[in-house]
Amino acid sequence: MTVKFNVIAITASAAWLVTSLATRSIAAQMNPAVDPVITHIQALGLDSSRTRELAQALFDSLGPRLTGSPDIARAQNWLLQRYRSWGIDARNEPYGTWRGWRRGYSHIDLIEPRVRSLDGVMVAFSPGTNGKALTAGTIILPRFHDSTAFVQWLPTARGKLVLASAPLLSCRPSDDWARNATPASKLRMDSARAEIAREWGGRDVRGSGYSLALGGGELGVRLEAGGAAGLITSRPKDSRGAREIFETYNVRTPTISLGCEDYGLVFRLTEANQQPRLRLDLDAELLGERPVFNTIATIRGTEKPDEYVLLSAHFDSWDGGSGATDNGTGTLTMLEAMRILSRAYPKPRRTIVVGHWSGEEVGLVGSRAFSEDHPEVIRGLHASFNQDNGTGRIQSMNGGGLAATAGLVPQWLSKMPEAFRNQITFSVGAPSAGGSDGASFACYGAPAYGLGSASWDYGSYTWHTERDTYDKVVFDDLNGNATIMAMLAYLASEDPDLLARDRVDLGRSWPVCAKAPRSTHPRLK
Repeated sequence: MTVKFNVIAITASAAWLVTSLATRSIAAQMNPAVDPVITHIQALGLDSSRTRELAQALFDSLGPRLTGSPDIARAQNWLLQRYRSWGIDARNEPYGTWRGWRRGYSHIDLIEPRVRSLDGVMVAFSPGTNGKALTAGTIILPRFHDSTAFVQWLPTARGKLVLASAPLLSCRPSDDWARNATPASKLRMDSARAEIAREWGGRDVRGSGYSLALGGGELGVRLEAGGAAGLITSRPKDSRGAREIFETYNVRTPTISLGCEDYGLVFRLTEANQQPRLRLDLDAELLGERPVFNTIATIRGTEKPDEYVLLSAHFDSWDGGSGATDNGTGTLTMLEAMRILSRAYPKPRRTIVVGHWSGEEVGLVGSRAFSEDHPEVIRGLHASFNQDNGTGRIQSMNGGGLAATAGLVPQWLSKMPEAFRNQITFSVGAPSAGGSDGASFACYGAPAYGLGSASWDYGSYTWHTERDTYDKVVFDDLNGNATIMAMLAYLASEDPDLLARDRVDLGRSWPVCAKAPRSTHPRLK
């Protein structure tokens, strides 16, 4: 979900010292909590955080975590090792299979009418070029009025790389135009952009059942069947040149994503009939159906072991970057919270479980499978907390439409340090409609709290882009989030009674659970 920085070069040891002093200062500014467990959690979370070293290992060394890839399997084993080193029970729980894919290098060059190495990568699940370079010309996807027009056009794309995204008139950030352009210039740019959006909004082949959206991948499949050499897309985020990394269902011809500037270059050369040719040298391997897992960690309850507090974040990511803010920071929030709890609250009243889900990016598959496989958790669920929107500090909580949360959550917040209490706004709200994994539990009527965070340009700069990397993490916010989650888990575990599940608005149509797919879509088999 897209970020500007002034880079200051400091040594790793100096960075650690600055962070340590800053977190101690933050902790000192907070009102001391009366509850000794809350005080201990606060000290562990802010004075001796492990998030920086965990983030470096996960994002730099292990990297992206595409469902079905060797990368996510390696990272899940790392998770197990971390939990077990802290004395926390953990397992990789299988729930089905998914198509496997290994990403290698992407070398993309313009070779005519001039030579330039292009900023681009393969789209997830793209075939490679089988150890030899593919050289081909380009063609722009036209606008089709119906499926017949698409079928008639398709032979002209044979042997060509099809440009299937609208070009941007400028790769400058939108706020740059707002700040520096004259009113007349800004108006002309806005008008031209709106016209391109209208034009390209109609460039699809939906009449034949094939969507232009790469999220569905249908266009690439259709072009491959028609003999096209491959597909080129650009998914610029707020005109900054970053690009969304989606998936493709092709099995022979590659799909690549170019950055804003280079996509515009190739598009203009093609539009001007200047005969651009590209050379693609792409290393990738389609691995077929592979087992997929959720990583589950548990601190078993002592008094009410059959009642549960669930911490939730998805572990999988798109793989253009490192999956840092989507959803590595959510992952580290829950991982660090469990480390803190294992020291400050090792014998909880209720069982505390963390679910690191895979398959979220392909339809909440992992969390849906878990909720189906564990009806006992659904029955005994007192609270579940899900975070999935970037690195920013938690600012809001949604009670999922359960009436009883109106009295309960303010009690939790009142027991937390003032700085945390004041930064969080609570509303009873409504159950999640399916945007993230909380919906997999809300659909059963179970208590599922969505946690909203400060955006840090998440939606316009890092989300689903190759810029979603370690340097985008705001560690002060992340440390605070992990501390808040440990406090919420502790307070929920200590509640005397299981939360009632009466809805605020019984006349509303609540989300219905759809059965989780346990393997890749049948069209791939």
